[in-house]
This record gives sequence, structure tokens and C-alpha cells, in this order.
Amino acid sequence: MAGETKITTDHDEIRRWAEARGGKPATVKGTGGNEEVGVLRIDFPGYRGEDTLEEISWDEFFAKFDEKNLAFLYQDTTASGAESRFFKFVSRENAEQKTHSSHGESRDKKESKAQ
Repeated sequence: MAGETKITTDHDEIRRWAEARGGKPATVKGTGGNEEVGVLRIDFPGYRGEDTLEEISWDEFFAKFDEKNLAFLYQDTTASGAESRFFKFVSRENAEQKTHSSHGESRDKKESKAQ
């Protein structure tokens, strides 16, 4: 359904979604510590925060994603059917509450165990 919001923790699904839109894993400069990844972002062509974002590897991205117990809330398409770049990082706890409250039961979600 167009404009439908989905939630996942599956690394492959997140990577496929981002790369299909030209997105690359990034961190906000100045938000990490020594050798630590800071605030996560996905950097898209044409939206680049050249002065504020720094590209990182997918391994670094997902290590931080799992460490912070995050889930990926996203849309494949907008309400009009166009490709969407909408996404948001949310806590897995909040994501679980959202799926229970909005659907009356938990949505099937895949969690990646591979590191």
C-alpha cells in the first residue's frame, strides 16, 4: 500500500532500502568519541550534509544500530506512489509498542543475528 510505514531491524532489508535510493551509511561529525561512531544517518545524493556528515562502513553503522537497540521505521513509497526516502531511527522498545498499538498484535519483524 502506498505511503505505508514499515518497521524492521533486519540489516539486509535496511541496506537494500538505502542503497536502492543511493543512500550510504553516515554519522554526524563531532557526535562520536575516540574511535566511536556518533549519531547515525543515511546520506542521500543531493541531500548531502557535506560539512556535517561523515561516511562510515555498513559494519560500523550496524554495530552502532544494534548497540543502541534501534529499529528502522521507513516508507517504500509516498501516498502518491512515488519512491520515498522517509525513514526514522526509533528505539526497538517504542517500535514494539507501536506495532502492538496500531495493529492490535505484533507485526512480524526479522532481526538480524549476523554480525
